[in-house]
Amino acid sequence: MLFFKLFLFFSFFSFTFSHDDAFNPHLLPRHLIIQYPEDIATQFHESDEELKLQCTSWRFAVEANNLSPWKTIPEECLGYVKDYMTGRGYRLDLERVSSEAGVYAKSLELSGDGKDVWIFDIDETLLSNLPYYVEHGYGLEIFDPIEFDKWVQRGMAPAIEPSLKLYEKILDLGFKVFLLTGRGEQHRSITIENLTKAGFRTWDKLILRDPEHHDKLATVFKSEKRSEMVEAGYRILGNSGDQWSDLLGAAPSRRSFKLPNPMYYIP
Repeated sequence: MLFFKLFLFFSFFSFTFSHDDAFNPHLLPRHLIIQYPEDIATQFHESDEELKLQCTSWRFAVEANNLSPWKTIPEECLGYVKDYMTGRGYRLDLERVSSEAGVYAKSLELSGDGKDVWIFDIDETLLSNLPYYVEHGYGLEIFDPIEFDKWVQRGMAPAIEPSLKLYEKILDLGFKVFLLTGRGEQHRSITIENLTKAGFRTWDKLILRDPEHHDKLATVFKSEKRSEMVEAGYRILGNSGDQWSDLLGAAPSRRSFKLPNPMYYIP
């Protein structure tokens, strides 16, 4: 009896698969096949291009000072900022700013009385803190002043080469060079050591924040210091800085030069 039942089962099974017209593929399990749209590669490419355009637009707004105060770079732009800061684009932008500043400086006729001044900021203007920001997400992390002070105290920030060339040209032309930085007075010795080691060996004044200026916005602090220069009879003919707070406010330079910096914002 068992043999007869098995015979009938296999006969039916064979009959079912011998008739193509009767076969319904939905009755049995099938391999899972994911079907992508034919233009999926194009869609992914367009998405990458759109992100790059959005991040480029954001960086333009940063450099043009069109954004409200911001604390970190957009998370989705981390790769973009990293590629920019470590790639050729940042270098070319630095070279263009320094070149234009040099052309302007050379076009001026100095008075010869020792009162013609060019102001330089230090961080991201003369010295690069990029090695620090490589370890801190290119500006994606919230700024930690304690950790940054530890970096400053190491005195290892390299020179920004296009700025060094401009700096030497400014000195050769006969300008007084004033260094005006937001670094605290407690960093004077290590800042001098770092600048000298990086190739910036001569300047007329190095102005750092006293404790009494610690809580002032950079724009206010630097405006006050420029005003003091003007009151002392100096003519501020040029000013180089990576932050708008280096350049805006009272007693502005006759002409200012903004260096690129999409990693952080100092009001």
